[in-house]
Amino acid sequence: MNILLFGPPGAGKGTQSSLLIERKGMKHISTGDLFRAAIKNKTPLGLKVKEVLDRGQLVSDDLTVSLVEEALASLGGKSFILDGFPRTVAQADALAGLLKRRNLSLDRVISLKVPNELLMGRLTGRRVCKNCGTTYHVDAKPPKVDGVCDVCGGEVVQRADDRPEAISTRLEAYDSSTRPLKAYYEERKLLREIDGTGETEDVFKRVLKELT
Repeated sequence: MNILLFGPPGAGKGTQSSLLIERKGMKHISTGDLFRAAIKNKTPLGLKVKEVLDRGQLVSDDLTVSLVEEALASLGGKSFILDGFPRTVAQADALAGLLKRRNLSLDRVISLKVPNELLMGRLTGRRVCKNCGTTYHVDAKPPKVDGVCDVCGGEVVQRADDRPEAISTRLEAYDSSTRPLKAYYEERKLLREIDGTGETEDVFKRVLKELT
């Protein structure tokens, strides 16, 4: 079962992906991770990506699709979770062509639904270690010592994009960018919208129900 996972910032998409990887043996394909790994490993595609990003430009669809194709080629028979791609209808069409060439299918498009007021609470409470990147939450998972990372002792701070005004902008941008994609996949009878509120395990059960 190959899936595309949608979710606004703070919806728990990363948590659900981790559970699917851990319990179902799926492979996580995130374009952000692909960019970073390709740059770090100095692959031919990675050098092109670095050049584009160093110029302050967006990575082209063609280059992104090439990186996704490399990831799909290394699946080794595992099911995959697509995260962060496609972001536009044009990319969705490119993905469809790519999957067809490799005799693969996209079986479900899962969209996690969480009310904006709940997302605001989750995101404004988020804190991150400046040194190692460990994530905390002022209510759900505070560090043992305020402002100090449990893992490395680094400074724990609130990111600029986790402030209320920035979050509102991010949520609006997410909604406007994903609306056409949801319509695209709904037309193809692949879209499943899932309640993303409540305990992590309860949300995971809802996700699994749509994968059977």
